[in-house]
Amino acid sequence: MDYTEIDREAVTAGTLFDGQAGRRDALLALLRALDALRYRFVTPTPATHARVLARSSRRTARDLRDALGWSLPFAPATLPTDILALLEAAGAVSSRGDDMLGCDVRVSSVDDVLFLHSAYPTLAQDAVFLGPDSYRFADLIVAKMGHLPDDARILDYAAGAGVGGVTAARYARRAKLVLADINPKASFLSSVNAEHAGLDHRVEHARSPNDVAGQFDLIVTHPPFMMDDAKRAYRDGGDLYGARLSLDWVLEGVNKLTSGGRLLLHTGVSIVDGHDVLREEVHRQLRGEGWSIDYHELDPDIFSEDLETPPYRHHDVERIAAVGLCVTRMSDAAAS
Repeated sequence: MDYTEIDREAVTAGTLFDGQAGRRDALLALLRALDALRYRFVTPTPATHARVLARSSRRTARDLRDALGWSLPFAPATLPTDILALLEAAGAVSSRGDDMLGCDVRVSSVDDVLFLHSAYPTLAQDAVFLGPDSYRFADLIVAKMGHLPDDARILDYAAGAGVGGVTAARYARRAKLVLADINPKASFLSSVNAEHAGLDHRVEHARSPNDVAGQFDLIVTHPPFMMDDAKRAYRDGGDLYGARLSLDWVLEGVNKLTSGGRLLLHTGVSIVDGHDVLREEVHRQLRGEGWSIDYHELDPDIFSEDLETPPYRHHDVERIAAVGLCVTRMSDAAAS
């Protein structure tokens, strides 16, 4: 199925998930069972993941974390019988040859909450990614979301596994969460993750923030930001050294904020000749008294291994920085 061609209304109405109720129930039961076992796993960068799996001691899974976290092949007897049965019911197990199996999903913990996402390696165009950026994103949200009104409307745009929206809604009172993504696989998994967290939510298929109707008290977004020759949807940020989607989504998103509402962006930025082009464009295009802008580096040097790839070498990128942006829409009284 080509997810770029799916009808938006069908996704919003939930018909995209028709026929997947059994799989959804199995995944929810899996998350509950893992919680009962106090399963926890922190997902590293793909480069770190590859280095760990290169060790001779990590050829096959020794336990549940190796199978569901490190995505290692496992013998059926390695997993608890009930966990394996739930994975099979969810269609999340495949053969790896020589009587070995593999999990087609990963389960990671962020802020002590479990999230389903794609198994390693995340090479598919519709992979649902969760990694170190997700942990920084969650921390940024907790630090910057401020006080929300009861029944606040929260939008997680480009939700992926739903880490941003789930984190924000858990810290709000009776929040109404919208999880929007272009990728049906992400919509499905993020919805399962949100339901497991006990949150009132709905999903929407959207190509941009403008595709989502209504105004929001909080918008959180974590756009793709890499220069990616493979043009993977979860990774490729477009031109402007990979920052185009980040800029476009901010400019669209801020106009969907209620008075006093906030947009929180976590993204990565290529630093070229000491310049952060995203910072410069945000300040240039949101010039005026209607906005309060807080922009800062969260980590000055991430994904350094990508500097060796052609897109970054050809543009002489010095480093890739993780940045956080908080834009607040000033109330009419404050702006006057």
